[in-house]
Amino acid sequence: MPAATERLPWTLRAYRRFASLATPVGRLVLARRLARGKEHPQRLSERRGESAIARPPGPLIWAHGASVGEMLAVIPLVEGIRARNFNVLVTSGTVTSARLAEERLPPGVIHQFIPLDAPRYTARFFEHWQPNLALLAESDLWPNMILACKQRSIPLILVNGRLSERSFTRWRYLPKTIGTLLSCFDLCLTQSGPDAERYSELGAPRVSMTGNLKLDVPAPPVDAGKLAAMRTVVRQRPLIAACSTHPGEEAVIIDAHRRLRQSFPGLLTIIAPRHPDRGTGVVEIATAAGLNAVARSRGLLPDRGTDVYVADTIGELGLIYRLAPIVFMGGSLVRHGGQNPIEAAKLGAAILHGPHVWNFTEIYSALDEAHGAEEVLDVNKLAVRIGSWLTDAAARKQVADAGLATVEQLGGALKRTLAQIEPYLMQLDLERR
Repeated sequence: MPAATERLPWTLRAYRRFASLATPVGRLVLARRLARGKEHPQRLSERRGESAIARPPGPLIWAHGASVGEMLAVIPLVEGIRARNFNVLVTSGTVTSARLAEERLPPGVIHQFIPLDAPRYTARFFEHWQPNLALLAESDLWPNMILACKQRSIPLILVNGRLSERSFTRWRYLPKTIGTLLSCFDLCLTQSGPDAERYSELGAPRVSMTGNLKLDVPAPPVDAGKLAAMRTVVRQRPLIAACSTHPGEEAVIIDAHRRLRQSFPGLLTIIAPRHPDRGTGVVEIATAAGLNAVARSRGLLPDRGTDVYVADTIGELGLIYRLAPIVFMGGSLVRHGGQNPIEAAKLGAAILHGPHVWNFTEIYSALDEAHGAEEVLDVNKLAVRIGSWLTDAAARKQVADAGLATVEQLGGALKRTLAQIEPYLMQLDLERR
């Protein structure tokens, strides 16, 4: 689009030129990611916009969720669209999200890896798939993908949109860049009122607050056999879990365990690092602290002598949330922004979290206000609160019940989102008739 390209801000023109020049380096980037286990070896061509799967006939709706969290939010929306007999293509960018797609996407839905954001790769993607409607989840705004939708007159909708205060502040330094990208969207559907205000201020033409789709995601499934096996070995031991933890947090959790184990004989702490490949390092931290630690990825179950059980596996948070009455949500004691507490709340855990939860500000605020979760600032407060809840089961259950009631009350985003995209689905329905 030569003429359209000339009208782009210089920042986007420079980005597009750099991405074009860097395309030959793309193979090296993919090879390096493959060596680190971050790419699927049999599906690397998809990252270059190629596909071995034929495009199905008729209207095709494309939905994109960058990683596991976004995919979880998109799947119920995809189910609703698929129920209308539309063909659906879902893309994501990580190996773990691809595994999730394989397990949970409805029959007939196609999954592909999103291509790298280079003009040559995106052109291949659009020429092959020719989507009739595009739904991008949350905040994964790749310029060449967005501009290609505009060039090809593909209606583009942001679903479950979020924009942190930090990202908003950064984008304000590039108003023409973000304004041009957001002007390509027909509709921006956001998780919260503050998100809607930020998108509007940055130049999105049509913005509506529909709520957080993650609140409508069903509780994660569990393998009944694995759950029974864990319950058998855990039995009546006092149990706590720290889930989706980041570097720096595991040491705090382990320190809290050391402070509590004299008061609670047999205490077992389960740690599920956000990135399972860090499991060995977490075992080493616990061992250096004088604790007996084992890793689940080695096929081991905790025995009576295990202090710390490192759940360095994928897709088993549903198991952990069903086991642990107390769950610390990671990414919140370090400056990451916090991990999603919704699934833990839905499965009856009493939730603790640190102060850095800007990724889920509204949800954590609602949970804290309803006494369905509690903020802890350091290891001292973490140990005190865990000890209190281990001692007082009734108080712990009261927190868990309040958390469950809160996330159920905040639901409804799926229905509102489907209502907003209904006119686009009706138009496609008319065209295929």
